[in-house]
Amino acid sequence: MANLLSNFRNTLILSLLLAAVMIFAFGRAAPGGFDLSFWQATARWSHVGFGILWIGLLYYFNFVQIRVMPTIPADLKPAVTKHIAPEALFWFRWSALLTVVAGVAVMGLRGHAYAAEVFSLGFAGGLVDGDQGYALMGVGVWLAIIMFLNVWGLIWPNQKRALGIVVVDDEKKAKAARVAMLGSRTNLLLSLPMLTSMAMYQTLFG
Repeated sequence: MANLLSNFRNTLILSLLLAAVMIFAFGRAAPGGFDLSFWQATARWSHVGFGILWIGLLYYFNFVQIRVMPTIPADLKPAVTKHIAPEALFWFRWSALLTVVAGVAVMGLRGHAYAAEVFSLGFAGGLVDGDQGYALMGVGVWLAIIMFLNVWGLIWPNQKRALGIVVVDDEKKAKAARVAMLGSRTNLLLSLPMLTSMAMYQTLFG
């Protein structure tokens, strides 16, 4: 068992296999079997899983790396900038993309009318009684999309310059590091309202 747990890839593969068994068991036990609701639940599982990785890394960057970097001795900083940060950013940006793709899949599986209501903040149905839930969910969805665009359009391009993946002069490197930090802080700012929307909607409106 220790040998298995010592290997990241094997541990992750086994965890995914166990999750697949559980997902299959839910399909067998669900009232509708492997119907549309089952695939919606599977898409939501993917959405939540990728979202945990994305937001978890966002919080790692903001709660740990950005705050601690100024206190790290100069000779030790390359361990972070050359090894840890690029690896973390790889999982960060791709989990952001997959979170959004899985979230759109969940909405699509709930039907075009539902997706239209959420994306339009309830205006698609003329804001009749009950559409407030769509509006609140829509706010969370649009915040997540803004955060995703921020990752790929602002944070990652500037992190490449700040970390030396794209070579620029010291002035541009320092500017890129600050822009990336502010982009990351923006996503931190938006993350809690976004998560509130997602969690509260599922409990109160389903």
